[in-house]
Amino acid sequence: MLLTSYRLGNLTLPNRLVMAPMTRARAVDGAPTAETATYYAQRATAGLIVTEGVHPNAVGQAGPAMPGIHTDEQVEAWRAVTDAVHANGGRIFAQLMHGGRIGHAEVAGHHPVGPSAIAAGTEIFTPTGPAPAPVPRALETAEVAEQAQAFGDAARRAVEAGFDGVELHGANGYLIQQFLSSSANERTDGYGGSIAGRVRFAVEAVEAAVDAIGADRVGIRLSPGGEIQGIVEQDVPALYGELLKALPDMAYIHVLTTVDDELLMGLRKAWPSAFILNPGGQIGPVEGTQEQGERWLANGADLISYGRAYIGNPDLVERFRLGLPLASTERETWFGTPNGYVDYPSYQH
Repeated sequence: MLLTSYRLGNLTLPNRLVMAPMTRARAVDGAPTAETATYYAQRATAGLIVTEGVHPNAVGQAGPAMPGIHTDEQVEAWRAVTDAVHANGGRIFAQLMHGGRIGHAEVAGHHPVGPSAIAAGTEIFTPTGPAPAPVPRALETAEVAEQAQAFGDAARRAVEAGFDGVELHGANGYLIQQFLSSSANERTDGYGGSIAGRVRFAVEAVEAAVDAIGADRVGIRLSPGGEIQGIVEQDVPALYGELLKALPDMAYIHVLTTVDDELLMGLRKAWPSAFILNPGGQIGPVEGTQEQGERWLANGADLISYGRAYIGNPDLVERFRLGLPLASTERETWFGTPNGYVDYPSYQH
């Protein structure tokens, strides 16, 4: 089933493999480079590519050498990337990622913001090396709506840059999940406290993107119960059940395997449109496999996303089709190095 076509919004995907978003930290002055265009174009046989996290505004930048999409120069640079992917027959969404409290003044030139003035208790990568995550400035109520609208503005710019759509990053401890989290969000206004309050920011951010570019071009990534970057979520089934009910119609949700199969199946049944599952989970030693993908398609997922397997295997679709071995990668080349980016070849027969 992985190699069968699928209709996603207004796109026909030739297969059900999604290249998952992965930070590669190779932007220059906040913009993708010619090598970025090569990297994504090499992987254009994926049913859908979702880019690395792209910050929707300046304060949202989470780490050094991460690209943005909030200036005209960044839009122009991304246009070269989307043109290259489309020239190779691919389809590409931009992942919109606001770091929230995962950020540093040395990185973004702005002090990070978050739902509450609570540090993540982890380290942040800065241009001078790892540093403790600072205590963010808690957003005022009026400012929360501005940060939600930033996703809509970025979605509009993404379409200007030639992207086929956008995915909001609601996973892995960044701003959207910080609002969902009981450990990062201690607000007492309408954006905290109850489950309805904690899901409100996610819903408003998605609504802003949908209003900007249309429902069939918008998705969101989620890591229910995921506990990286200082995140703790209480009442996970109720929290995500409420979130899925409150979200507007859109192209898909993209879920990491951060909870047990029973809860994942419950989310699948509760969500009316496309369901993308990432079998590799969060950061760890396990890569998603072809067998896991087929199992989840049989269990009701529509599309399967692969992360690390796509770093070293630009031709992952063909390797799955022919049962070819996968190339491995070295962790020290995942971020920022000159090698380990566009130099992985297709399989040599």
